[in-house]
Formats: sequence, structure tokens, C-alpha cells
Amino acid sequence: MSFWVYILHCNDGSYYTGHTDDLEKRIAEHEAGEGAVYTSTRLPVRLEFSQGFSSRDEALACERQIKGWSRKKKEAMMRGDWGEVSRVARGRSSDPSTGSG
Repeated sequence: MSFWVYILHCNDGSYYTGHTDDLEKRIAEHEAGEGAVYTSTRLPVRLEFSQGFSSRDEALACERQIKGWSRKKKEAMMRGDWGEVSRVARGRSSDPSTGSG
């Protein structure tokens, strides 16, 4: 696996999702305030999740998918609770508070 999707937990409680071909280097850049404007103003950051892929296209597609998810769904995925990921996904379409459905 040479490409990665990762999620950082920022100091303000938010999450940052990205992809890279060198996970250790990219995390070090974020920690040094050089990774992205978003994370540089929310230091320190902590790696919460990473998943390897065999191609950049796969990693980028996964990053884009995760960025569209709710906070609850991201947190369920990071815990490895795939049942909750599915439940949250189903609930969004029928939950009037989400603004969809």
C-alpha cells in the first residue's frame, strides 16, 4: 500500500481528512504547521485514522467520500463500528433534522 487516507483530530475538536503517498512525512508536516492552512491554525493535531490503498485514485475517492460524511459517521468509522456507520447513513435520509430526505 503506497497511498493513504487519514483523519486528524484538531485541537479545536474538528476533523481534517486528507490523502498522501507518505503518511509519516505528511503527519509531521501537519504537526509542524506546514501541512495545510486549516490544520496550521488548529494545532496540535493527532492522527485518529488511516487506511492504505494501492492507488492515488482510490485514496482520493475515499477522501472525498469521507469528507461528505457527518461527524457521527466519521467517528463510527474511526471506531470500526460499521453497523453504526450503516445506521447513521440510513438515518440521514429519513431524519428531518439533517435537512435531507
